[in-house]
Amino acid sequence: MTVYSLLIILGCGLVTWLPRVIPFMLVRKLQLPNVVIRFLSYVPLCILTALFVQNLFVAKEGQFPSFHVEYCLATIPTVIVAVITKNLMCIVVAGMCFMALIRYFVV
Repeated sequence: MTVYSLLIILGCGLVTWLPRVIPFMLVRKLQLPNVVIRFLSYVPLCILTALFVQNLFVAKEGQFPSFHVEYCLATIPTVIVAVITKNLMCIVVAGMCFMALIRYFVV
C-alpha cells in the first residue's frame, strides 16, 4: 500500500466521521426545544422504514416492482411485535428472528 492510498483512506474516514461527530459536539451544551427533540425521535424509525421498504420490493427496469416473498412473510409477525411492544430493539430482533426462521424452514 502506498502512502497516497493510506492518505486517501484516512481522508475518507475523516470526512465520514466529522459530519457525525460535529453535530453532537455543537448540540451537547444546548437545550433543544421539545419540538426539535420530538422531531428527531422519528429519525431512526424513518431510516429503518426506508431501508425496509427498499429491501421489500424488487425493482426491475421497465416493470412494476415485485415483492420478496421471504421478506413479506417476515413482515407480518414483525409488525405485530411492533404494535404490541412499540420498542425498536424488540422489533429489530423479532424481524431478524422471523427472517432466520423463514429462511431455515421455507427456503
